[in-house]
Amino acid sequence: MSVRSRFTHLSQQVALGGGILILSTASITQASPNSSSSVVFDRSKLPIAEPKPEKVTKTLPADVPMPEQWEVKAPQGAPNVVIILLDDVGFAAPSAFGGAVNMPTAEKLASNGLRYNKFHTTALCAPTRAALKSGRNHHKVNMGSIPEIATGYAGNSTVVPDYAQPVAEILRLNGYNTGAFGKWHETPGRETTAAGPQTRWPTRQGFEKFYGFVGAEDNMWDPTIHDGVTVVDAPQKEGYHFTEDMTDQAIGWMRQQKSIKPDKPFFIYYSSAGAHSPHHVSKEWIAKYKGKFDQGWDVLRQQNLQNQIKAGIVPEATQLAKTPDSVPSWDSLTDQQKRIYARQAEVFAAYVEHSDYEAGRLIQAIDDLGELDNTLIIYITGDNGASPEGDFSGHWNWNHFLNGVEETPDEQEKKLDEWGGPTTYPMYHLGWAIAFNSPFALSKQVAGDFGGTRNGTVIHWPERIKQGGGVRTQFSHVNDVAPTILEAANLPMPNTMHGIQQIPMQGTSLIYTFNDPNAKERHNTQYFEIIGNRGIYHNGWMARTTIMYPWEAPNKINSVEKDDGWQLYDTTQDFSLANDLADQYPERLKEMKKIFMEQAIENQVLPLDDRLLQRLVPSVAGRPTLLGDRTSMDLYPGAWNMVEDSILNVKNTSNSITAYLDVKGRDEDGVIFSQGGRFGGWSLYVENSSPAYSYNYMGEIFTFKSDKSLPLGKSVVRFELDYDGGGTGKGADVQMTLNGEVVAKGRLEKTIASRFSIDEGSDVGLDRGSAVTVKTIGPRRNSAYGGQIDKVTIQIYPKESDQ
Repeated sequence: MSVRSRFTHLSQQVALGGGILILSTASITQASPNSSSSVVFDRSKLPIAEPKPEKVTKTLPADVPMPEQWEVKAPQGAPNVVIILLDDVGFAAPSAFGGAVNMPTAEKLASNGLRYNKFHTTALCAPTRAALKSGRNHHKVNMGSIPEIATGYAGNSTVVPDYAQPVAEILRLNGYNTGAFGKWHETPGRETTAAGPQTRWPTRQGFEKFYGFVGAEDNMWDPTIHDGVTVVDAPQKEGYHFTEDMTDQAIGWMRQQKSIKPDKPFFIYYSSAGAHSPHHVSKEWIAKYKGKFDQGWDVLRQQNLQNQIKAGIVPEATQLAKTPDSVPSWDSLTDQQKRIYARQAEVFAAYVEHSDYEAGRLIQAIDDLGELDNTLIIYITGDNGASPEGDFSGHWNWNHFLNGVEETPDEQEKKLDEWGGPTTYPMYHLGWAIAFNSPFALSKQVAGDFGGTRNGTVIHWPERIKQGGGVRTQFSHVNDVAPTILEAANLPMPNTMHGIQQIPMQGTSLIYTFNDPNAKERHNTQYFEIIGNRGIYHNGWMARTTIMYPWEAPNKINSVEKDDGWQLYDTTQDFSLANDLADQYPERLKEMKKIFMEQAIENQVLPLDDRLLQRLVPSVAGRPTLLGDRTSMDLYPGAWNMVEDSILNVKNTSNSITAYLDVKGRDEDGVIFSQGGRFGGWSLYVENSSPAYSYNYMGEIFTFKSDKSLPLGKSVVRFELDYDGGGTGKGADVQMTLNGEVVAKGRLEKTIASRFSIDEGSDVGLDRGSAVTVKTIGPRRNSAYGGQIDKVTIQIYPKESDQ
């Protein structure tokens, strides 16, 4: 039976009534498992200390009662908890919120649960995740931005502190099993190697099981996967897709847990990659949307608003907020551009629906175990608004955008049939992001606009939600999730954890809204800030200022220094932030700005840092690096998946790689060292017994191969890149030597300026993930080298003229 048919009964289930017991004390009495006596747990201090055994004074076992087994158990009736988090989807995409993308899982959960139409994220992925998992504001836990552009200031260091332990650790120490699956993006790159520390890895942040990728994004067809802290190979199967794999892993883990301890509740953090770039999905899913977006993004915005009004998601008087003039109209495009951009939206929509389908498989598995009624499901359809990071054209290879390289329509049209498949790394035009954020004007990264921060959210819990199908309109925020979970589980927020005093959670439990649609709003004040774009919500009013639109960076429309450009909106009358009232209520705006500054000081938001691309450079951002001033490093076999922040930066400078080999035979072809992957990177390898070097310039491959074979015994292979200098992304003269003899020479007219890959790292002795050379070298998986690598040395030779 299909997932859809097995899942249809969800909307027909009868929701059970009943209130929730709110703790008035941190101590909870629990029946011991082997007797009628009880144990009192002090859950205000975690971990709960195991009692010391009593002294035994008698010799014979028959004279000594068997002591009771000591075990920390969750409070009686504590529910299972599942958080489903999508990525870069946008408020107006899901059908459950009036959107054009079919999402039956979200719809069916909503029919028996509740839809929240004023639920907010932070406008960027890692900060949203930090707030969600901690119950605190994102700067308060040092995650003011993403690890890739962290600074040295506390609120933006992206080093999650131990005095703000996540809800997963609270649940684990209170008797839950905990598992995280999918995207993480909470660990600084310099902490992702074997050198550690592993403090901010999922398995040290409350999760007993982690299966996913650590960085911001990954290739869904050829992912870099960690199981715990260990890099593992993806299963070898035809049509492999990571989202399907992570769902299989989540289901398998849950089934095993429930088989062994059926009375023990679980917490699953199901963090889907959909629909962050790359938009990877099979042709079967894409075909469902053929022609569905031919009308363009301007008409789609109008249709979305009409459907949202009809579905009761937005008030009838809601207007479409005016988009910036820099967003092109659909009618201004050529016919060729329209064909290309419509295809981009088809692939995005297919990816979103596929992600929803996979989440549905997890929900169905929970139902099959008879656990659905007592499982609190919080389904957040995005960690921020839809993303404009495809810029003014979209991309078949989004790495072009990361490195400031434009794609032509002719180039893109040649890739249309492959769009979304393994040979592409796609992203759509920014116009679609605005449309999928209807009725709002802006997008991801713009923290002062609801297009950046508002994401439709569904909560499903039949045992506590008396009547499903309703819409809740109270203001809510992602930092409300953790307090909601604790109240649902009848658990207090601990004062200390692992001996460290904890700061309070700042969110507000949403359980007060479950059975009272008209309940008075409790989350009354919330600041927003990402890369200088900022805003403040207070008692129904919203004030904001926008420093820059992401697609216009680095050009700015306002400045932090002048503190200008502030606007004011009455959200009780203006759902979409369409009517600026700053001129009508100057005193109210002044008060709102004062509240923002109070919140900014309290939450470590200051200083306001509106730099973006500049912060990619650690020395500019003030971000610690793993290597410091080193210009040389030795690497050995077993060093895998070293992200770019953890090894020497060979971009925009002269560099060399020297491999020390010991050749034993003639079946040793394979990769000696690789960095990046199919969509950008470089690789030193042996093919047909001869050393070779390939530079992958975002899909264009330039290969330099030795005219001599490797001799038996010890050999030294060296490849030198003499960078032109004079800026970034310039050319270089190259040469290869074998045991000191020049065996290949050539020229690279261009090099990658900014980033080889977001998440595909460097490997010694193989090429994990997608292959830099777009082929397998030798007979082994991942192009593993069959011979002996004694050492690989990478060196850089910085010159003042390089930049």
